[in-house]
Amino acid sequence: MVERQLDESGEALAINQIIFAEILLLMLLVGQSMGFSTAEYTRVNLPWEAAFTAARAFLLYRKADGVKTSPLPDFYIGAHALVAGLPVITRDAARYRTYFPEVELVAPD
Repeated sequence: MVERQLDESGEALAINQIIFAEILLLMLLVGQSMGFSTAEYTRVNLPWEAAFTAARAFLLYRKADGVKTSPLPDFYIGAHALVAGLPVITRDAARYRTYFPEVELVAPD
């Protein structure tokens, strides 16, 4: 579903270090490359400005009784997308809509 939406959007896939680590972990867990090649994405560094945005969103999460004690990768990813004007591919659209409502989402219907 998400793959079709990404194809239809015509957007190039951009990933930062956090997203890349999550992909690598999945590849290590399943013991294969999953056909993921560097030709399929552009590396984009996490901008420093995203740190403040991630911290602010995480504070809102904690004030809403969130139980995690350190910022989750989703907050850094959402902040990066907001600062850089990039869309986010996700299956957890609710979290992004709550803390980053300005970010365009590519998510299953």
